Amino acid sequence: MSDAAALPLDTRIPAWGAESPDAAPQLLAGGEAGAPEWRVSGDWTVLALRERYAEFRERVAAAVAAAPDALWDLRSLRRLDSAGALTLWQGWGRKPPPRLLWLPEHVMLFAQFAQPAALPRYRRSLGPGLERAGLRLLDFMGHGVDIVALIGRLLLDFIQVLRQPALIGWREISANVFRTGAQALPITALVGFLVGLTLSYLISRQLKTYGADIFVINILGLAVVRELGPLLAAIIVAGRSGSAMTAQIGVMRVTQELDALSVMGISHTVRLVLPKVLALAVSLPLVALWTSALMLLGGMAAAGAQLGLDPATFLRTLPSVVEPANLWLGWTKSVLFGGLIALLASHFGLRVKPNTESLGQSVTQSVVTAITLVIVVDAVFAVLFSDVGI
Repeated sequence: MSDAAALPLDTRIPAWGAESPDAAPQLLAGGEAGAPEWRVSGDWTVLALRERYAEFRERVAAAVAAAPDALWDLRSLRRLDSAGALTLWQGWGRKPPPRLLWLPEHVMLFAQFAQPAALPRYRRSLGPGLERAGLRLLDFMGHGVDIVALIGRLLLDFIQVLRQPALIGWREISANVFRTGAQALPITALVGFLVGLTLSYLISRQLKTYGADIFVINILGLAVVRELGPLLAAIIVAGRSGSAMTAQIGVMRVTQELDALSVMGISHTVRLVLPKVLALAVSLPLVALWTSALMLLGGMAAAGAQLGLDPATFLRTLPSVVEPANLWLGWTKSVLFGGLIALLASHFGLRVKPNTESLGQSVTQSVVTAITLVIVVDAVFAVLFSDVGI
């Protein structure tokens, strides 16, 4: 009896040449003593091997362990697909045997497993927390690079638009001003009035304790005109209009409208991004002024109810305690907030993948990122211009 025939394999392995008529996957032993051979025959496909992958993988591994130098002959295979090739590859120990006979069409099937990128590699783990932080840092850096590229593209397109005014989308700008400005007035009025009412009520209670009732005008006027009015308007617009911009561009990505614009040679930034940035940079300062006015109106109502302060006195004292520089500073911040919100909304909209799940994630990221950056930029302005307008 040959060495190959004495291998501790399944007793159902037929003798050399006894191939099953139904072309079932077979591992046939043969060869002379001292020169074992293994012939792989039949159909080694996903259907033929169903529920028997582990069995045949163990048979191949046992054959390799018993006779590492055996000849493997794959020329009798009727059919071989990726599932059968993977079973043999794993049984061989993820490397081809030293003596192998195969057909040319088999080479490509095994080549996909022989590539280093397809093989499992050892990777030193840095811990789930540190690894997650690194991935988020890389994602953050990717967003930063894309935003810088988008800003550069906007600047180039803005120069082109100045040279060719016919490219300016006046209707798109007008429509965005209406949607982000005029349609936002009711909600900003309601929120602004209630915030001003609450803020004035709390301030009045504290000032009344020390007999400094009149200073409610100073505190409320400076806080609203310089900080809270522009900031509150920007947050509301970021949640209301920024999400709508991201969803609009994202839907165009899902429906392949952006691809159609590219085919027609129309720039995304000229047609979509630039009008949104210009429109929101124009409308947000007006919305901020409207919100500040309603906040002061609510504060005046609370001061009158809590402190008995006459509205005429409130309106007469307000211009003298709030310097005009505060108003200009608030407007400047609003222009910057508007451009930043539109830029981020367009950025996340352009990054949407052609599926609905990505659309929802991008809208959420757009709103959260816009609100966060608006607060950060407002804090930077507060520190840099702390001595201006006081």
